[in-house]
Amino acid sequence: MFYSRLKWIVPAALTLATFGANLKSAIAQTPYNFDVTYDTTVTIVPTDTPNIIRATITGESKDAPYGLTSFISDDYGLTNTDPVTNITKITFNSDPSVFGLVGQQAFSDRYYGGANELFGKASDNAEINPAAGTIQGGGTITIFNGTGIFQNATGQIAFTEADQLTDPTVPAKGQALLKFSLQVPQKVPEATPNIALIGMGILGSTFVFCKHRRKVTSG
Repeated sequence: MFYSRLKWIVPAALTLATFGANLKSAIAQTPYNFDVTYDTTVTIVPTDTPNIIRATITGESKDAPYGLTSFISDDYGLTNTDPVTNITKITFNSDPSVFGLVGQQAFSDRYYGGANELFGKASDNAEINPAAGTIQGGGTITIFNGTGIFQNATGQIAFTEADQLTDPTVPAKGQALLKFSLQVPQKVPEATPNIALIGMGILGSTFVFCKHRRKVTSG
């Protein structure tokens, strides 16, 4: 009788111990999905490299969740102007090596406004139409870290932007819609041997119970 009970209790105790050891890996990441519309300012300046520009985009939003009321994005851009339409298409990236630039500073996006911040790398495109007086673009920002509730965050921000180009010599004003899709690892206590000890306690209690029962039966 005792042997049959032992065969059942040992796997149960081991199962509890294994569950305790794997508790941390079983916790899923916390998702954050939200949209923000920012009022934007776009500044574009030429560089010493032909067809390469520098662009700085800043954004402000009074009602952005989690305190992300501001952002700043610095990028390099490769321009290609159609001589017939005079429309300029620009490919942006925060990594200068994408355009073969050597010895130049790499940039990143910053979303901030309080204790919570996000950091990312931008890759996007834009079209400048002088006749229509517009700058339109869109792309993605790959998030690689953050602070506050966004510590160790990963994910992406998809955005579209439309700006009015009234005077090429002054910053363009417009709006950008950003769709945040983030994952943040959930903080959990480190796995401890408590559950394993509980399992061994069950095993020990069962042994004592069975021994006592055998004595009673024999008596």
